[in-house]
Amino acid sequence: MTTFEQVKELIPAMTSQEKLRLIGLLAQDLEGPVPGIERTPGICGGSARIAGTRIPVWAIVQYTRLGVGQAELLQAYPTVSADDLANALAYYRAHPDEIASEILENEAA
Repeated sequence: MTTFEQVKELIPAMTSQEKLRLIGLLAQDLEGPVPGIERTPGICGGSARIAGTRIPVWAIVQYTRLGVGQAELLQAYPTVSADDLANALAYYRAHPDEIASEILENEAA
């Protein structure tokens, strides 16, 4: 049995939070940009954001830190999917200093 097949068998037993963590680890392990995250000068101040939206990664991270759950975020942002949230958190894991700095900047504003 391959490693992939072993992991595939474990996924159904994982909680949603564990699956998000796994996605984050996988995305962090890949080279290049995190899928579903984009940066555009002039949109959200050039901050990393969920593709096709004006929802910056730093906002998702900050909401999560404040205890807002995934279900609440999905309800608050109906155009955002669970994959979008996972991508945002994966981006944060790959760029923690950048996101921490943006959170501080926005708290001061």
